[in-house]
Amino acid sequence: MARSVMIKTKPKTYAVGDIIQVDAILEHPMETGLRKDKDGKVVPAHHITGVKVEFDGKVVTTMDLTASVSVNPFVSFNLKVTKNALLKITATDNKGETQEGTKEI
Repeated sequence: MARSVMIKTKPKTYAVGDIIQVDAILEHPMETGLRKDKDGKVVPAHHITGVKVEFDGKVVTTMDLTASVSVNPFVSFNLKVTKNALLKITATDNKGETQEGTKEI
């Protein structure tokens, strides 16, 4: 199933040298493995375990997530704009599936 990472920046306009806020929504069902379906069967665990943020091809931060995070997690961080480059956010789940989003900064 194709999932996406939606990225927004605040403010919408900025210049090199500015510090901006990056907000991202990671589209994912985030199942803990503790919930049961309507037939009483346990829904298998399926959740994001890690997020990697790259700017201009270099890793600027990583995040470890757990099954306790809600559906479609929201992450936010500050980024100093050192040049015009590509921002890429990649999320990996406990089944090895990845999803990513990019934005020109």
